Amino acid sequence: MKRASALSLAAMVLIAACRAWAGDWPQFRGPSASGLGDGAKPPVKWDATKGINIVWSVEIPGLADSSPIVWGDQVFVTTAISSDPKQTFRTGLYGDTDPVNDSSSHQWKVFAIDKKTGKILWQQTAHEGIPKTKRHPKSSQASPSPVTDGKVVVAYFGSEGLYAYSIGGKLLWKKDLGLQNAGWFFDPDSEWGAASSPVIYKNMVILQCDRQKDSFVAAYDLKDGSELWRTARAEIPSWGTPTIVPGKDHTEVATNAPKAIRGYDADTGKQLWTLGPNSEVVCTTPVSSEGLIFVTAGYPPVQPIYAIKIGSSGDLTLKDGKESSDAIAWSKQRGGVYLPSPIVYGEHLYTVSNNGILTAYEAKTGVRVYQQRVGEGGSFVASPVSAAGKLYITSEDGDVFVVKAGTQYELLSKNPMGEPVLATPALAGDLLIIRGSKHLFAVAE
Repeated sequence: MKRASALSLAAMVLIAACRAWAGDWPQFRGPSASGLGDGAKPPVKWDATKGINIVWSVEIPGLADSSPIVWGDQVFVTTAISSDPKQTFRTGLYGDTDPVNDSSSHQWKVFAIDKKTGKILWQQTAHEGIPKTKRHPKSSQASPSPVTDGKVVVAYFGSEGLYAYSIGGKLLWKKDLGLQNAGWFFDPDSEWGAASSPVIYKNMVILQCDRQKDSFVAAYDLKDGSELWRTARAEIPSWGTPTIVPGKDHTEVATNAPKAIRGYDADTGKQLWTLGPNSEVVCTTPVSSEGLIFVTAGYPPVQPIYAIKIGSSGDLTLKDGKESSDAIAWSKQRGGVYLPSPIVYGEHLYTVSNNGILTAYEAKTGVRVYQQRVGEGGSFVASPVSAAGKLYITSEDGDVFVVKAGTQYELLSKNPMGEPVLATPALAGDLLIIRGSKHLFAVAE
């Protein structure tokens, strides 16, 4: 009788855990690139070095700072495995432009992992060979995050191509998109690798491919990879992911890039609006909320923040001395951030700078609420995510800071992962999934 009761209790605990961990995170930064999770009790305190509140961890071979995605009971990650074991990331704050010239043979792979146990369910090698371009020392040959609609998993490996798999791991189609030579526009030899992640809209996967020449944004049929539309962009390299923004009359694709921030009709690829000026190097992803599209970039001298009204059209560039217009709710020419993408949670827009300065603004007005350094310094690349009134801010050193959302800064905890973290975490209900330089971790209390 006691054994039966114990088994029943264990089953109840497991069922409750599975319900708490429910929730999909289908692309980079989750639903609509918002960074917002739907869990009621995501973790606040853990320690991966001591195994505290670590549900499971699994080693992922290779070098990648692509972020994990989640659908149902599966977690998907990509990686690039070099035959040279000395290949690694160079973390920290620095401004070097020299790329890593890694000419060793690589394997580009997609992994599917059981969300409950961490068991590898399947892995597929998308491509094998010597990389066609160099990479940034803080980047990898597998920087774009995958995307899924629950039926198809799409992985983008830059110059090595676009690949679509069934949810069970069967290759459905692949597409060569040509050389994705993205690097410092002043020096074409400074190849930094692709990083913009694919997004899914209706029956299509949309890609922003900004490179040294012949940049474009395009949509491909999820069924067979055939090109549905392509729009040329007079653009230099950028690394931000496009964002799908539903509107009253049409759905927009918002893109962030140096020469202009642009909006396109998601169904046709027609350009709807354009806005400048912007930073010369752009890495962040737009986010939409409160009827606005928030775009930021942090490479000097122009470091803007724009709050663009959804449904705008034409040239939205502000007149000299103006910070707002019929199309721009508010803007700032200083204060934009470089690598971590912004997040809107509740009534506030939050930005995190490379050196860990967290700034909160009123999302509707742009009024600054507070500014505070997170931790004791260091470098921050991963974008913040949030759930249940908490912000999760991850440093390259592998510390995840949990900060209370609201009008005042309050640090709730600092949680060590034991290895560098450059990827943005995923939230699957109350389960926090963090990709380190060597392992994938599932965290829950």
